[in-house]
Amino acid sequence: MSSSDGDPQPKKLKTGDATEIEFRLEKGRKEVAENVMDFEFNKKRVKMISKAEEVPDCDGIVYWMSRDQRVQDNWAMLFAQRLALKNKLSLHVAFCLVPKFLEATIRHYDFMLKGLEEVASECQNLDIEFHLLLGKAEDVLPQFITKHEIGGLVTDFSPLQVPQQWLKDVKEAIPKNIPMCKVDAHNIVPCWIASDKQEYSAKTIRRKIHDKLHDFLSKFPPVAKHPYKSKYQAEPVDWTAARNSLEVDETIKPVEWATPGTRAGLNTLNEFCLKRLKKYATKRNDPNEKALSNLSPWLHFGQISAQRCVLEVKLYKKQFKDAVDVFIEEAVVRRELCDNYCFYQKNYDHIEGAYSWAIKTLNDHKKDKREYLYSREAFVEARTHDELWNSAQIQLVTEGKIHGFMRMYWAKKILEWTATPEAALETAIYLNDRYSLDGRDPSGYVGCMWSICGIHDQGWGERPVFGKIRYMNYKGCKRKFSIDNYVAMYGGKKHKYIPPS
Repeated sequence: MSSSDGDPQPKKLKTGDATEIEFRLEKGRKEVAENVMDFEFNKKRVKMISKAEEVPDCDGIVYWMSRDQRVQDNWAMLFAQRLALKNKLSLHVAFCLVPKFLEATIRHYDFMLKGLEEVASECQNLDIEFHLLLGKAEDVLPQFITKHEIGGLVTDFSPLQVPQQWLKDVKEAIPKNIPMCKVDAHNIVPCWIASDKQEYSAKTIRRKIHDKLHDFLSKFPPVAKHPYKSKYQAEPVDWTAARNSLEVDETIKPVEWATPGTRAGLNTLNEFCLKRLKKYATKRNDPNEKALSNLSPWLHFGQISAQRCVLEVKLYKKQFKDAVDVFIEEAVVRRELCDNYCFYQKNYDHIEGAYSWAIKTLNDHKKDKREYLYSREAFVEARTHDELWNSAQIQLVTEGKIHGFMRMYWAKKILEWTATPEAALETAIYLNDRYSLDGRDPSGYVGCMWSICGIHDQGWGERPVFGKIRYMNYKGCKRKFSIDNYVAMYGGKKHKYIPPS
């Protein structure tokens, strides 16, 4: 395994020095290789989609950027440059901006577009043409390929159904002689390599992933300045027009705590390593402690790489062994387990995607009397009798995130206070997708499915409503942390329960 265990410790972060990690990583990439052609690229990361494999006479190669919205530390981008360099062709990056996507609001689009502005600027500095195409990929990408004489298409990987359908539609719409492939730039061990089936739990996938890490947890070479220019220069992006093309809810405003883009994501990673990692193993389940990485928004939008996060955290193995081990479990095993579930289970956001024991126990208790029943509107407005739950919902709405431990409690209470498990799952996913910066993500779907449908869990003692699904309650939280402190932070209040008429 090419790891960072023997690397020197990173320079200590100076006050106000947000670029230290950026310069250090840039230097480190150049020490790995001058460019990707001098690097032994693991082709197991790549999966052909088309029958065509040879690049025809053309002007360039395009990387259709989608899930992984960054330039450096991006295996898909690196493979696209490798293909372009090998064939002495220009390199293009195209991003297809759809006007709406599931429950995404301006909060999510703002974060994404500002990150893409950084991508466009970086591409320009590297003589790589960046194109923001407005519309569905199946409508705009084939025209782009024809107009720009593109001879090869590389894209990144997502296990979710909508992006998978985009891929199928584009494959059918582009010329048959153009090779098309996907590269898993999101996972360390590519999803289809980690396992060829839906895994039952972290226990069943953990060994499979760890056995393959030595093949995939390598350092990154740089995406270098591209030597071959296109005769088709990209038009300057009209970011205002891009925003005006959106058809999303403008009332859910961007958050203030998270600055979009790779640079800010790397700085958050650096601050986590220096300030919070030491508490991660012991304090991460206390929502009053600043012990989490807070990296999920940048990971979700692909503005930083999970592999880069692991390489950085591993630098601190001697100082904080337990914390590093726990981080790798969460960032690699648990995270890739979520992609595995969504890739192999098409009902990843429906009750039908649960295990048979869970479906049975939820159906057995579907008609159990609920002590409280709330409408979706009451959940949105944090108007329940439970000030702890209300505080978690307020955190979600205002910050675009819920502390990880509280998100489990939050989802399980939706099951307890909703008429059916189907309605509970639908409500939890709706709220998470609409308000959380990392919504519409495999980790979000699996988080809701774990809480409500027992995915990747086991049966527990049977009780009303939950059946054998793992139970969480207010008293259990009170034993773990100061509820009063958490409630004071977010202002959750008890509301008088009014039964539905």
